[in-house]
Amino acid sequence: MAEENKMKTLECLSQSPDLNPIEMLWHDLKKVVHARKPSNVAELQQFCKDEWAKIPPQRCNRLIASYGKRLIAVVAAKGECKSFCTLRSTSPIPGIKL
Repeated sequence: MAEENKMKTLECLSQSPDLNPIEMLWHDLKKVVHARKPSNVAELQQFCKDEWAKIPPQRCNRLIASYGKRLIAVVAAKGECKSFCTLRSTSPIPGIKL
């Protein structure tokens, strides 16, 4: 369809981490879990569960609401945008600076 209508497309745009809200949540989770310095697999699993439970629904809502801005940035960068932190809002998890 895009070719028929002479529309320009970007390769792998749908796989961009900037356009995938769960990737941003994983990024948040990795930062807070790393800060807790788990010393074994059991602690790692528990810290992940603890921190995941702390992510407020508002964080997800903001990621969804900011999708349009992130899409524009990725398109403007011709699909090369990997600005995980430049387009993000402040972390909703207390004590974590992004």
